[in-house]
Formats: sequence, C-alpha cells, structure tokens
Amino acid sequence: MNAFECVRRVYQLDGFWGFYRGMSASYAGISETVVHFVIYENIKRKLLESKVHTSMDKEDETSKDASDFVGMMLAAATSKTCATSIAYPHEVIRTRLREEGSKYRSFFQTLLTVPKEEGYRALYRGLTTHLVRQIPNTAIMMCTYEVVVYLLGR
Repeated sequence: MNAFECVRRVYQLDGFWGFYRGMSASYAGISETVVHFVIYENIKRKLLESKVHTSMDKEDETSKDASDFVGMMLAAATSKTCATSIAYPHEVIRTRLREEGSKYRSFFQTLLTVPKEEGYRALYRGLTTHLVRQIPNTAIMMCTYEVVVYLLGR
C-alpha cells in the first residue's frame, strides 16, 4: 500500500477525523517532556553545585572537562528513565487509539478500559524496549546540546 492508498483508506473507514486518532494521547505525552526537563535541570544544577564545592580553583568554575559531559549524559539518562516510566501509559493509549477497527474511542475511555480488561501492567507493555531505544538517544542528544552551548559560550 502506498501513501495515497493509505490516506484514502483512512478517510473511507473513519472520515476526516480518522487522521487525528490518538492526538489526545500525543498531547498527554507533553507531560513526559516536562518531567524530563525538570528532573534533568535539577540533576544538572546539583552536579554543577557539587563541582563548585569540590573545586580548588575558583577562577576556573566555568570550564568543563569530559567528566562534566559524562555527568550530564547520566543526568539525561536518569531523567528520561523517570519521565518515561511516569508517562508511558500515554504511549500505549495512543497506539490503541490508532489501531484500525478498535473498540477504543477516546483517551480516558481507553485509559479506563485497558486496565479493566488486561490489568494495570498492560499500560506499561513495551516499556523496556522503549527505554532501550530512548535512553541512549536522549543521553547523546542532551550531551550534544550541552557541548554546543558550551562551545558557543566560550
């Protein structure tokens, strides 16, 4: 099936609104990003405060070495793990809402139906695979961001 056939099929089965199935769950996913950045910035601040307290040379507080960037990678990995673990049910709900011909119609209806029929563990189905994919990606992305900000600020 090519893209045009896919678009036509979605429109035939669900109409215009079929293109927006799962959108409410995607909006709920914003909470994951919010939690991730709040935790990341707090960990990063604690790491920088720790460096200042242990630094003997107060003049060189702004310079960074490889261990600082490794620390930020670990901060990113930790914060992403926490945020994803908290907000992961939105991924399951979004996937269920996008299934063709499914019984799921809305975010809250799906949120209530899945645990009732399959148990609460079903809301975390696929979490491990998701974390294996997301954690290295986030650690590298945040470290790259910090390196660029550092180099531009010099």
